[in-house]
Amino acid sequence: MTPNYKEFKLSVGGREVTVETGKYAEQTNGSCVVRCGETAVMVNVCMSPTPRDGIDFFPLQVDYEEKMFAVGKIPGGFKRREGRASDKAILTARLIDRPLRPLFPKGLFNDVVVTATALSVEPDVAPEPLAMLGSSIALAISDIPWAGPTGSVVVGLVDGEYVINPDAAQREKSTIHLNLAGTKDAILMIEAGANEVTNDEMVGAIMFGQAEISKICLQIEEIIVPAVGKKKKEIELYHIPEEIDAAVRAYASDKLDWALDTFDRQERQARQDQVGAEVLEHFKDIYPDNAREINDSIYYLTKEKVRAKIFDKGIRPDGRGLKDIRPIWCERSVLPRAHGSAVFTRGQTQTLTTCTLDMLAAAQKLEGLDDETEKRYMHQYNFPGYCTGEAKALRSPGRREIGHGALAERALEPVIPSKEEFPYAIRVVNDILSSNGSSSMASVCGSTMALMDAGVPIKAPVAGVAMGLIKNQETGEFRVMTDIQGLEDFLGDMDFKVAGTTKGITAIQMDIKIKGISEEIMHTAIEQANEGRQFILSKMLECVPEVAPELSKYAPRIIFFKIDPEKIGDVVGKQGKVINSIIAETGTKIDIEDDGTVCIASYGDAEAAQKAKAIIESIVHDPEVGDMFIGRVVRVLSTMGAFVEFAPGKDGMIHISKLSDKRVEKVEDVLNIGDMVKVKIIKIGEKGIDFKLLEKLS
Repeated sequence: MTPNYKEFKLSVGGREVTVETGKYAEQTNGSCVVRCGETAVMVNVCMSPTPRDGIDFFPLQVDYEEKMFAVGKIPGGFKRREGRASDKAILTARLIDRPLRPLFPKGLFNDVVVTATALSVEPDVAPEPLAMLGSSIALAISDIPWAGPTGSVVVGLVDGEYVINPDAAQREKSTIHLNLAGTKDAILMIEAGANEVTNDEMVGAIMFGQAEISKICLQIEEIIVPAVGKKKKEIELYHIPEEIDAAVRAYASDKLDWALDTFDRQERQARQDQVGAEVLEHFKDIYPDNAREINDSIYYLTKEKVRAKIFDKGIRPDGRGLKDIRPIWCERSVLPRAHGSAVFTRGQTQTLTTCTLDMLAAAQKLEGLDDETEKRYMHQYNFPGYCTGEAKALRSPGRREIGHGALAERALEPVIPSKEEFPYAIRVVNDILSSNGSSSMASVCGSTMALMDAGVPIKAPVAGVAMGLIKNQETGEFRVMTDIQGLEDFLGDMDFKVAGTTKGITAIQMDIKIKGISEEIMHTAIEQANEGRQFILSKMLECVPEVAPELSKYAPRIIFFKIDPEKIGDVVGKQGKVINSIIAETGTKIDIEDDGTVCIASYGDAEAAQKAKAIIESIVHDPEVGDMFIGRVVRVLSTMGAFVEFAPGKDGMIHISKLSDKRVEKVEDVLNIGDMVKVKIIKIGEKGIDFKLLEKLS
């Protein structure tokens, strides 16, 4: 054992959590292993010794690794090793990142990398909360400047009781899944999915979780950091020299007042660009090497003026009041061949949403550390460069796109019908056509409309709205804004997104730039969001007042029924010969599950599925005397009789004496190979089935 090894015991939600330090990864700035039950997560943090040149943002990178050995599995794929992070791993990395970022000092431009690795996972102890906790501990004990610690928990609502870090059985029953992070004094990050819970239930869950977070932070602060924490490095942080800042403010203040004195976004931007150019030109000889500092001073002065206008006068950059929502217009069925489609436009934010239906076999296959193996409802979000007027090529979805798609998916999941009610795989795609604030909430609205247009019997329509915040850090006064646009998000203190139905909340996501928000702000934001959400919902329902009564003619028609699992082999046939022949004959898709559930989909011909069903039922049916069938003559013995295939792989014989009430000299006088006939079973013996010819059909 290394001499620096230390072990600590924490209590989180009534469970014992063990934290180990000083044993592994000794070259990092900070490292720990967090264990609970049989779940173990290692977190390592490193910082570059010098700032990265030429950047004006804090380069924090957070990665969450899912090691398949953690659950005793070998990765799939040709290489049999972990590849690109799964969507869930990316979402977990975002959860870790968001509460950490606001607590780094302003002006820190050194690279900081946080790597959390799930090493062992048991079903009843999710690794994600431990990864979030471990990131806080690793940073708190490191020499990296950071104003933590933070605590992180998952809160569930099970049988009316709040639960911290629920186990697998509790997660299954919970009506809330709330990821929460904060300091001992305030909330920093919220990510929640819920089954139409009330405002009070959601706020109650948040405050219940915050109380537990406070305890966690105190344990880290009072036990772990004093025992193993390193002295924080003294780093020269970037700042604007006071002389330059004062000079720029004196020269540019009145000019910026003029630039911001318009509600037209394009005109305002043109004025700001003009002022920026004038200021740089004025100071180019005075401060020839300080263009960056001059631009930064203009930015902070602009931020102060916009915020003051909102805070003091209640006037937003586009002239709206604090609770006003931008103009909304919608349309449906915009793409004839799509199974469902809609356009939702709110101000300069616009999304085109499509809904596609298919068999359950089209569900997304998942490979990860939990028991979920497939996703039936798939929600995807795309953010091309042209939606913000940028000339940049298309690229694969990044962390932001995956995060926004997951938020919209979470908002709609509670209203998606079960596969028993609606036996389809469902794919919804949001393509953002224009973006100026809260495209993720526009995606929720557009997706609801596309699902209804497609005829998906959702339990209730869902709408979403983004709330913003301007807070005076000295007095504690604040202003909450409904339906924030891009500038308000950029210059404000909070982006608080709330989605739900008329009945309750289905999803929340909160990111902040200040060091926490209070319960009062939380209540105000959620109540104000509810007002905005109901207004937006009314506008959506003017366009799509109800679920379409029928599916698109281009959507598959799917039927389900059960057969005896022992008969599956008869339906499939040797090397799939029987089922492939049914598919070829009917033009359908057929899937059979191990429990005997048969799914048949027909595309464009509703009768084809029924025909395939009839064939399968004839295969699995145990024939009885008196049963009647329609079949095809497959073999003829002139003096004996004709063999009729009445189901794939099954046949019986019509004796020559049963071809007619009159004497028949040879079978060919009545039947030939290929004839379709209607027959009745008159005998079932050891040698097979005997038929009587009822009618020759062709």
